[in-house]
Amino acid sequence: MATRTDAPTRREQILKEAARLFAERGFHGVGVDEIGAAVGISGPGLYRHFAGKDAMLAELLVGISGQLLTGAKRRLAEADGGSAEAVLDSLIEGHIDFALDDRPLITLHDRELDRLRDSERKLVRQLQRQYVELWVQVVREVHPGLAEPAARSAVHSVFGLLNSTPHLGRPGSLPGRTATAELLHRMARGAFGAAAAQE
Repeated sequence: MATRTDAPTRREQILKEAARLFAERGFHGVGVDEIGAAVGISGPGLYRHFAGKDAMLAELLVGISGQLLTGAKRRLAEADGGSAEAVLDSLIEGHIDFALDDRPLITLHDRELDRLRDSERKLVRQLQRQYVELWVQVVREVHPGLAEPAARSAVHSVFGLLNSTPHLGRPGSLPGRTATAELLHRMARGAFGAAAAQE
């Protein structure tokens, strides 16, 4: 999604517009015809790509959880031999990219996760747990005095901070992407430092 630099496929275009519409009007407030119109195809034409809206929602929510985990693993691999501080900064930057560029998916996750089938929801949770544990490991390397439960709580708190972007106002009302990213980064590092200071 936000990490791609090549042209999106038709399937990705459909998912992007579905995410935007679902976030704006709710899952049940959007019809297949509206999603189709947003990408220039007929509503029935969507069924060549997806079985229906439920399948789109599942791919969006499972997909972004998988992408975050894969991206974090890649950042760790690329930083092999680098300092734990640099790895943590890289993880924070990756999550900020998601939080700023895929804001509709945050709204979707908050509102619509319970609409997934049990197996899909469990997969989302499994991917998210792996993502959290990866962060916990790095945070404890940066702050070795931080106990594991406290580090896990701090990671969840930082995710809450970074994922607050849908509530920051319309994109045009923010101070600019670069300034917002820098602010979020400072706040995330500050939160981890504050958690470590309590230990």
